Amino acid sequence: MRFAVALIAALTLVACKEDVAKAPPPPADLTEEALSYFCQMNVAEHGGPKGQIHLDGHPAPLFFAQVRDMVAYLKSPERDAEITAVYVSDMGVAENWETPGIGNWIDAETAVFVVGAPVRGGMGAPEIVPFAGRGAAEAFSERWGGKVVSLDAIPDEAAIGAIDMTLTLETPS
Repeated sequence: MRFAVALIAALTLVACKEDVAKAPPPPADLTEEALSYFCQMNVAEHGGPKGQIHLDGHPAPLFFAQVRDMVAYLKSPERDAEITAVYVSDMGVAENWETPGIGNWIDAETAVFVVGAPVRGGMGAPEIVPFAGRGAAEAFSERWGGKVVSLDAIPDEAAIGAIDMTLTLETPS
């Protein structure tokens, strides 16, 4: 009987330790040194929402100057390591489009996104705009157009493939 109790206690302890070890890393504040993963340009020098992806075994996240680029990375089958966390700027609390914030990160899995609005991201391409709340996303969509979706419902064509350079894109104010 004592052996069974000890075994159950040991298994519970191991399970607790595994849960702690699997906790996702917190978002990192955007610094002046952060470079965008694809272009290696300074992320803070570009307006619009940002993204960051944490990889298992990597001490710093991959930053993205546009959420569109971050989503392209997520949809890509080639990665350096397992993804442990994904965060995006909450544009519902951003100071403005040009100053999206350095610490207003939200979990991309629970965020809502506006796709298809004619708005320009930090690198000049059409942007996928994240919000913590559905109400803020719907208000943005009503003003700028586009559709409100979850991360897993973002269509491939919103993030991957050619960009129509004839599109007239705006920078939200």
